[in-house]
Formats: sequence, C-alpha cells, structure tokens
Amino acid sequence: MFSLHARTTFHSHPSPLLLHPKPPPPSSPPDPKPTTPLTLLSLAQSSTPPCALNPLLFNGHLQTIWTATRSYDIPIYYKRHIFSAEDPAFAGTFAVDFVVQPYEPSSPDTTLPPRTTCYEKEEYDALGSDDEKPMLVVLHGLSGGSHEIYLRAVLEPLVNAGWEACVVNSRGCAMSKITTGVLYNARATWDIRQVVKWCRERWPKRGLYGIGFSLGANIMVNYLGEEGEGCLLNAAVVASNPWNLDIGAIALQRSWIGMEIYSKTMGASMKKLFEEHAGELMRNSRVDMEKVRNIKYLHEFDRDVQGPTWGYPTEGAYYRDASSADSVLAVRIPLFAIHAEDDPIAAMEAVPVEEIKQTPYVVLCTTSVGGHLSWFEVGGGRWFAKPASQFLIKFAEEIDRVEPPAVPVGEATHVGEPGQYAPCFLPMRRKLRLHSE
Repeated sequence: MFSLHARTTFHSHPSPLLLHPKPPPPSSPPDPKPTTPLTLLSLAQSSTPPCALNPLLFNGHLQTIWTATRSYDIPIYYKRHIFSAEDPAFAGTFAVDFVVQPYEPSSPDTTLPPRTTCYEKEEYDALGSDDEKPMLVVLHGLSGGSHEIYLRAVLEPLVNAGWEACVVNSRGCAMSKITTGVLYNARATWDIRQVVKWCRERWPKRGLYGIGFSLGANIMVNYLGEEGEGCLLNAAVVASNPWNLDIGAIALQRSWIGMEIYSKTMGASMKKLFEEHAGELMRNSRVDMEKVRNIKYLHEFDRDVQGPTWGYPTEGAYYRDASSADSVLAVRIPLFAIHAEDDPIAAMEAVPVEEIKQTPYVVLCTTSVGGHLSWFEVGGGRWFAKPASQFLIKFAEEIDRVEPPAVPVGEATHVGEPGQYAPCFLPMRRKLRLHSE
C-alpha cells in the first residue's frame, strides 16, 4: 500500500540555539577540519524522517479515532515505587513506574497495569549507580499512565538503544491510589520536580531527559519554565501539547464532533477516575458531588472539580493560569515540540507559534496530517515516535554542550533616559497561590 506523505514544517527562532558536538575519542585519528557547531533546528531536522502515514487515515479525525482500535502490542515491563510527596503544599503519594528488563511475575497482579509489579524494598534501596546511561522521565496524557501504547512506542527504540526510563503517573492514574482530597491538574509540576531531583541524586552521572504527551506535555513545558536555567534535564520533547487550554476548550465546543465525541469521551474518563477515588476525593468539601454526577463534558469536569479544588472561579480562569503557551518563553534547555496541524483535540490555533519563534531554545515541527498522538503509518506504527526518539538519541550521543544565546531571552532592552523603567514580560507569573486553611 502506498503512503500519504504529510507536509512537515519547522518553526524556530532566526538564530537557533548552538549545540557543540562531542569531541572525537582520543584514539581517533586527528581531523584537520574544526568541529562545526550544530543548531537545535538542524538537529531536529536531521532527526525527523519524512512523514509517511496510512492513506486510509487521511485527516485528523480518522487518525485520532483510530487510536480506539486495538493496535499491535509493544511489551514494556515496569517496576513500581510509591513516592511520598516532599512538598507539604502537595501532600500525598504518587506512583512512578521504572522500565526494567522483561520478567515473568510469579502471579499476575490485578491491582496494577499489565507487566507491572512493585519493587521489593531491597530492590528499591539498591537503585542508583555511577553509570552514564541516558535516562528519560516521562509524563503521560490526560487520565493515562505508563501502560499507554503511544508512550511505549517512544520507549521501545530508546530502551533498545540502552536508555533507562521512568514514568511519573499522575495521582490516581494507572491504577494508583489517591491519598489526599485532590487530583492532579494541568500545571501539576511538583511530582516531576521531585522525581528529577531524586534521579539526579541516585544517578549523578546520567544525562537526564524528559518527554511529555498531550496534557503531560503541557505539564512538562510548565515544569521547564518554572525551573528555568536551573533545570536538571539536558533536553526535552513534547508531543500534541494543548498549549493554550482556554483556546483549545473553545475549539472543542465549537463543533458537534468536538463536543459529542472528544469532549464527552475525555469528560467521561475523568469522571470515571474521580469515581474510582471518590472515597478520598469526597473529603474535599469544596466539590459538589451532585454536580460531579451530572458531568458530561471535559469543560464541565474542569468547572465543577478542578475549579473548586484549586480555587479557580471558572474553568476559563483555570485554563488561562495552567496553560504552557507563555511558559515556553521561560524554557532554558533545548526543547523539540511535535504537533499535527489537524489535531482535533489540541487545536493548532492554540499552538504559540509566534512565541516559539522568539526563543532559540525551542523548535516546533508541525505536520499537515497526524491527529492527536496518532500519526499512524501503514502497518500500525506511529510516525511521531521516530523523530521523538531520534532527537533524544542524537542529543545524548552527539552533543557535548549548549551555547547560551548572546542576548538572554526575554531580557528587556533599555529605551529612553537612564533611570527609566524598562518593560519586562514575566512568562511564569501565575495566579494560583496555596495557603493553609
């Protein structure tokens, strides 16, 4: 069968970030030519193969709806550890699943996803080494988890290349338990922050990398922006990021298929997640259980659960505060974003293309066809796994260091007489403040 060749377009700063390649090993013969710095754009382009998709899935709706069909299996095995949150403002526990070598469990554990068992205490205590393997920290999409096939499609080539990886499951997801009265939200960066710090302590010589999918991509970009120049990750990838949640929610409500297929499906999945943990979540007196029982759509869940839980007056206020469209301007590590222009869930109109063009730290690759976390090829593979994994592999194997831009991103240019105030945009200014009751 022939393939549908989607158009790929790259969006970047006029002067992309410079990346210096690793020097050749001492045993290599001397190279008379000096090493030429790469750019973030050239690395992203060389990592991205032609986008050849299944011709029967010729638009974003068909691509996205095809994810509901049973696809081929990708066997990734995990061991789980339950972390206790260190930040008292976000007290509770969360599950992290570490990729391990295949194993045969003594008996299937029906309380965990397939191919997942818990670490024994001795196994967990033994984690950590001085090895230099690259390690990936993963954030999944809305109500997903480490079991998701789109996530495993990226993990497979990385694991085969010798990478280590772990998936930070959002609280209550992937059959994990909720131990406080709150779920996660679109800017829930506290758990990945703790895990990245923990990984740096346990594996001080490993290069750490990140990837986020859909809502997890939004959380990832918010995390990168919050960390700024102090980020412990070397580079990151995001796929199908909703970016501007307010615009995305309006786009979903604009059409029948957006409301009755996508929003209703996502609303039902979040309502189901809430019901699975109702015993704990009902401890939150700000949530009206009668309203929760009548939820049909995703924006209703965000209005009646996320808003009251986190103190937002409306779902729009929550969306605007939790979006990552401005956060991208505060990112200070190389970031490769992949997005389909026909994504029916994370609308293209919500992608901050102009903001991305203002920062040398980010490159965006868009495809004319692909849907939401789909990009199905002939045979069932997902195209986006190729540029995502190849970018990370190339960065870890070939890049020695990043050269900061000559002019810091976002630094105000002084205009007028000395002593006058210069304008300064603060991309990470947030409205949510937590306080003890």
